[in-house]
Order: sequence, then structure tokens, then C-alpha cells
Amino acid sequence: MIKFVLVLMVLLLLGALPACGKKVGQGQMYHCPMHPTYISDHPGDCPICGMRLVPVEQGEGQAGTLPGADRGTPTTAVTAGYVCPMHPEVTSDKPGQCPKCGMDLVPAKGEEGGHGAHQPQGVPAGEAARDAAGAAGPPPGLATVQVGENARALAGIQTAAAEKEEMQVRIRTVGIVVPDETRIRHIHTKTSGWVEKLFVNFTGQMIRKGEPVLAIYAPALLSSQEEFLKAREVAARFAGSTIAEVRRGGEDLLASARKRLELFDVPEGFIVNLERTGKPQRAVTLVSPASGFVTTKAIFEGHQVEPGMELYAVTDLSQVWIEADFYEYESRVVKEGQEAAISFPYDPGRTLRGRVSTIYPYLNPDTRTLKVRFDVPNPDLLLRPSMYVDVLLAESAGESVVIPDSAVMDSGIRQIVFVDRGGGSFDPREVKVGLRSGGKAQILSGVEEGERVVVQANFLLDSESRLRAAIGSMSGGHESHASGGAP
Repeated sequence: MIKFVLVLMVLLLLGALPACGKKVGQGQMYHCPMHPTYISDHPGDCPICGMRLVPVEQGEGQAGTLPGADRGTPTTAVTAGYVCPMHPEVTSDKPGQCPKCGMDLVPAKGEEGGHGAHQPQGVPAGEAARDAAGAAGPPPGLATVQVGENARALAGIQTAAAEKEEMQVRIRTVGIVVPDETRIRHIHTKTSGWVEKLFVNFTGQMIRKGEPVLAIYAPALLSSQEEFLKAREVAARFAGSTIAEVRRGGEDLLASARKRLELFDVPEGFIVNLERTGKPQRAVTLVSPASGFVTTKAIFEGHQVEPGMELYAVTDLSQVWIEADFYEYESRVVKEGQEAAISFPYDPGRTLRGRVSTIYPYLNPDTRTLKVRFDVPNPDLLLRPSMYVDVLLAESAGESVVIPDSAVMDSGIRQIVFVDRGGGSFDPREVKVGLRSGGKAQILSGVEEGERVVVQANFLLDSESRLRAAIGSMSGGHESHASGGAP
């Protein structure tokens, strides 16, 4: 009797174990907060990012785990109709929004986790065909982002349409006023002598062409005057000869003596007065060969001068040059003959016009800029050498697709924009950018007229796009590695 009771108790205990114990695969599960697709049946660290695994809440992740799947192996729901792109463990058999982040659920695509591969609802067939023809898919390292209405409002995502218009390039730079080198004259003497009197006594003095500059005593000039007077007497004596050759010889002798005085820069008025009086003058008065301001004065009364010695420099400022520097990427816009607006920082109401006269054939190696010269009329002497001015150069780049400059994210290697395809779907698109000006960017390829691009909060989309692309790459190509540590 006792043996029978013991056997019965053992059988009851053996029959109760399956009812009270935990079935395999239904115990406490753990997953990575950063990579919800990684699931394990014991605590530990995520082999992908190293974060501590946390317990799976009741009901969480059960719909996203395949029946009979090995523990510790990330899986993706294929039986559910819709899944949250941000939280793959949240699935549903009908459209809706994720209870965790509010994003719209998207159709499930199977084991490979095709983030960004689905065709979003609400996209017209024409746009889909155009996108398929214009791009083979998202750029490497990026994925399509699906954003719900609530999340879009919270992120502050704004878009603008790509328009086809005439691109007006406006380049503003700083220029410096310099004298026109073709209007600078240097005054020298062509013989040795001594300065007896100065008519121009200080630097900055304004003189006009033909006004006296200085009186000089030079032995060569005095002897040339005497030779001229003697030649005049001989020519007068030969003028009554009946022989034509004799008369012509007297005339040639006089012309030669006059030419000698002219080559010494003796003024015409001085020669006329010499002919009238018939008396040579001790000092010869030299005149200015041009009008302008005296910018150099190197002599004083009593100085001895020699041929080639610079006495004065006279600069005509009725027209000046403005030299401005342009960056390398701006140099393709600058062309000879272009008109520019010249304004003054101290007088914004005044504007002058100038034209590009010379584009220097080399870059400044220190600043990596190209120097451009403008010819600017200066009748009122508003522009003075060494002044700084503002230079505005405007040029039309022709009609092309234009988007706001804020839509372009430039990594230095490529330019990316996010295109709104409707239905909360945003596609990353690699574009080729041309000129930029006035807050707008010229698009040479990648975006077509009429498409809408993200102009605000695009950096949030870029971060989300990179994260999804990384998750999709790891879950699709490294599943065996993600299951490390599972028994």
C-alpha cells in the first residue's frame, strides 16, 4: 500500500511539471534598446553597439519574433502586414501609427528589412516613374525616411518647390582705389643744370598741362639758343639768293636749330619769344606735360639736376582703377567688359559704375584669390587712391532649376538633398550644384522642376536616414554576428 502511494505521487509530480514549468522560448527575453531586432534569452551586452540588454516587456516583441526562431538571433516580422520603421518590434495587420514614436506604419518587406525600398502610399504614378528614371536608389549610406504627421510637425520639417528660373549671380567684394598707371607722368630734364626757381612747391599741388614747373640754367640750353639765333641770321641772308639749293640750305639749318631746342623740352612759347626778341635767356622755364596732382617732388631751388633724374610725378585722377579680389569659385563668373556697381561704405547713397578692364592671369598664392581691375571715371574726385569701396558684380547664369541654398547639405565630397515624395516619405538624393547666390543654389542634376525639397530640419532627416541605413545593413548582412553569445 505504501509503495502504491509513492508511485502515484511520483506520477502526479511528473504530470504537473509541464503545466507549471516555462516552455522553451517563452521565458524572460532581453533586447538591445538601440537595436530592438537583437533578442536574447539571457542578460548581457549587445554585440552590435555594446549597450546593456534590457528585459522585454510583456507583449513587446512577440509579434516581431518568428515562432521557433533561435534565441539571440535578430529577426524581422514577415507575417505582419505593417511595421514601424523606427521600432521594428511594433507590428500590425493594418495601417496606423506607432504607439511609441507616432510614425506611420509601413508595409513589411521580409527578412532583409527593406527600409526605404517600399513605394509610399499617396505618391502619384507619374512621380514614381520620374523618380525611378532619375535615380537608381538612395545614395550609399542613406535610406528613405518615413515620418508621420505628428513627428513632422514636432521636427519642424518645411519644404520648398524646385523652380526653373533665371539664375542671377551677385558677387560682393571689397576693392581698393589705385591710380591709373597710364595717367602717371614723370618730369625729367634732358640736360645737366641748376634749378633757379620752382613754380610747383609741394606734393599734392594741382597743376594743369602747359603750366610752368621750374626755371633751369643749363649751359647746353644757352648754347642751343645762340645756335638758333645764328641759324636764323644765316637763313635770312640765304633767303635772297637766286639759287634754290642755297635758300633751302638756310631753311634746313634754321629748322635743325629749332628741333634741337624742342628735343630739350623747351616750350614753344619760349622759342617764339626768342625769335621775337633775338636775345638768349639764362634760365629756361619748363612746363608740365600733363594735368593732375603732384604725387612726387624730389627737388628744391638750387639743386643740381642731371639727365634721367626724377623731378616730379604728376598723376591724373580723372579716371582711376579699382582692384578687387575674387575667390577661385567666383572667377568663372567674371568676364572682361562686365559692368559693376561701386558704392562707398561712408556714403551708401552714392553709386558709380565701372567696367572690368583686366583679369590678372595668376592667383595670389597666400589668399587664393584672383585680382580683377575695374576702370572707373572719377570726374568729381570722389575716389582717391588707397580708399576702400564696395564692388557689386551681377551676372545672369541662364535659366536652370533653382532651390533654396539651405536644402543642400554639403559634406565636401557630395551634396545631398531630401525630396518630399508625399505620404510622409523623404528620399535622400545626391545632386550636382552649380552656382550659389542670394540664398539660392543652381541644380545641374538630381532634382527636377516641381519636386519639393526639405529646407528646414533636413539635418534631422539626415541623421535618421544614416541610422536606418546602418541598422538595415547590420541586420541584413551580419545576422550571424549579431547572435553571438546565444547558447
